[in-house]
Amino acid sequence: MKVRFGPRKVAQMMESEMSTSVFTEPATLGRTGLKVGRLGVGASYGIDAAPLERAFHEHGVNYFYWGSIRRRGMRDAIRSIAKTDRDKLVVVLQSYDRTGALMRPFHERGLRALGIDRADVLLLGWHNSYPSRRVIDAALALKDAGLARFIAISGHERPLYARYAEEAKRDPSASPFDILMFRYNAAHRGAESEIFPHLDDSPARPGVTCYTATRWGQLLDPKRMPPGERPMTSAECYRFVLSNPKVDLCMTGPKNAEQLDAALEALAAGPLDEDEMARIRCIGAHVHG
Repeated sequence: MKVRFGPRKVAQMMESEMSTSVFTEPATLGRTGLKVGRLGVGASYGIDAAPLERAFHEHGVNYFYWGSIRRRGMRDAIRSIAKTDRDKLVVVLQSYDRTGALMRPFHERGLRALGIDRADVLLLGWHNSYPSRRVIDAALALKDAGLARFIAISGHERPLYARYAEEAKRDPSASPFDILMFRYNAAHRGAESEIFPHLDDSPARPGVTCYTATRWGQLLDPKRMPPGERPMTSAECYRFVLSNPKVDLCMTGPKNAEQLDAALEALAAGPLDEDEMARIRCIGAHVHG
């Protein structure tokens, strides 16, 4: 049975809990127990190593997602940081394998390139239906072999992620997914009624990471705003996502140091206040429409 809340109820729930949230403090990534900075960084857009290392040391950004497009900048940053601070890094390697046969060789190739012996997270990428038994078994085999500590899954099919959350509540040991990764932003707010109500605060809750905070840049585009309204900043996009108390971490995909710095402004700014939230939800509804 779906649990649904109206926009006013959702806003009240977020406001009542987010006042205690400080984005400069690390979050616990659900049942993994991993301590993560509130912003994670993806490698695919080409950012160089130096700003990534600076973000790690100065802002606590430690969730590094080396996905299907494995850029040199993040590779070099992980290699450098891991020499002295491997225990503080959370390295994510992604697999798009749909057969199970290619998962291990591709994963091991990634580990060799990074100079590490295991990933903290194996992400099963872009699953909008329940993964096959072969894929799940291959992922669990990597975990059993010590090549990955935890398993994450990403996709857009929200009812499926509600199912994952309910499975974890009923029997945590039977649920293979330690982290759920799905779309959530000011324009795509369906998770507020279809996923978040299914996530409790128990130690067995999967970690929650969200992506597409800027809706592929559309929330930053002046041409897409309501008449007379200024566009959102990237920091406001990330603040919106992180203001939801069910979200542990929000992904960003910067091309350069300037874009990363703009995202990092969200950490110091903290949760949106009531007026900011109302404005941004209005913009999101307009952009979605």
